[in-house]
Amino acid sequence: MKIIILGAGQVGTSLASTLANADNDITIIDDDQSRLSPLQEKYDLQVIKGNAASPRVLREAGASDADLLVAVTNSDESNMIACQIAYTLFHIPTKIARIRNPDYVREREALFNDKVLPIDHIIAPELLVTQELLRLIDYPGALQMAHFAEGLVSLVSVKAYYGGPLVGYPISALRDHLPHIEARIVSIFRQEKPFIPQGTTIVEAGDEVFFICATQHIKAVMAELQRLEKPHKRIMIVGGGNIATALAKSMEEKCRVKLIEKDPQRAERLAEQLSNTLVLLGDASDQELLFEEHIENIDLFLALTSDDEANIMNSLLAKRLGAKKAIVLVQRMAYLHLIQGGTIDIALSPQQATISALSNHVRKGDIVRVASLKQGLVEGIEVIAHGDQDSSKVVGRKVRELKLPQGAIIGAIVRQEQVMIAHKATTIEEGDHVIVFVNDKKQAEEIEKLFQVTSFFL
Repeated sequence: MKIIILGAGQVGTSLASTLANADNDITIIDDDQSRLSPLQEKYDLQVIKGNAASPRVLREAGASDADLLVAVTNSDESNMIACQIAYTLFHIPTKIARIRNPDYVREREALFNDKVLPIDHIIAPELLVTQELLRLIDYPGALQMAHFAEGLVSLVSVKAYYGGPLVGYPISALRDHLPHIEARIVSIFRQEKPFIPQGTTIVEAGDEVFFICATQHIKAVMAELQRLEKPHKRIMIVGGGNIATALAKSMEEKCRVKLIEKDPQRAERLAEQLSNTLVLLGDASDQELLFEEHIENIDLFLALTSDDEANIMNSLLAKRLGAKKAIVLVQRMAYLHLIQGGTIDIALSPQQATISALSNHVRKGDIVRVASLKQGLVEGIEVIAHGDQDSSKVVGRKVRELKLPQGAIIGAIVRQEQVMIAHKATTIEEGDHVIVFVNDKKQAEEIEKLFQVTSFFL
């Protein structure tokens, strides 16, 4: 596949590293040579310095016979113009653009189509992060969560704690504890090292456990690994940006929400927009303000400003003063590895959410959904099985017969909206939505190839 990536920032670089292999011809364009040189040295790809929205530069990049254009520059307008040029001049079949301005996102149905702005898929990081935050609020105690098969199946990450009935017991005991619920533990991170568990594996306190089950059973399985947390009733949000505002609007009817914003004009505007949220003018690093607003009673503290360092420090302060849980937004992906799992409970990155969303559209085969978890180390992949025993390596075959890469597990199958946890004797049928967990995202390419239909099969 011939792919052109516009923008060599964190997202463009991560995408290039994922896609750079023998089957893909990658060209990445950026106007900053210092970003391009390390990529050229490290990966088998072409780099071009220049304006990503320039017809001349795109022509030089080989746009006339490209299969896919991914526009992830820092400018929404440049991304949109580049897609328009790719469509009008070069007829590139698939065009993806990152769009961050909520004004554009709100009008996406009217704006992004072949008659107006020919963009096939838009990636809106702030919307993705807001949706992820809402999922985590709905399931207190979850670290990460991804839904598949239109929400019927979920892959969930939780920390195991003393008090969970399964902690200290082998995984096989899960079936005894929940005889009427099917679930599969697909991976355990113990002291940050992953391994595929067996039925005899003992779940230890402190383990980060990944499990797959029907979405309706998430809380029942979580209750085996920790004492279920009560729903969040008191929430404090720091920041008045788009994510913070959208989150407050979604939660203010269900919870008591307080929002701290230090810019007077923005605070006043937010007070008018939010009907049941208490908007406070101040600085979240002000201990006196936090004490006055009874930080010790806050169930969930969310630091959602655009300043990574302020978010981290404010969350550490809030936890020290008594907030029960803290979620922090960080722009720099390097911070994810440093802070999550310590005093700060969860760290989220718009860049990581963008990369995960992009993966849905750049993979081969009939990939429906790709969820990147654990800071991009592992993935959940939903793929549709096509063909028959002559044209497919999976259809008509039992799970035990499949040549899966080491560390990959078929966790669940959705067949005509029926959720089945996959077992070794389960046979895959044409049209099945298969949910595969890979402990190493590099294995995703092998999964794609395994599910591709061939004209002949030996």
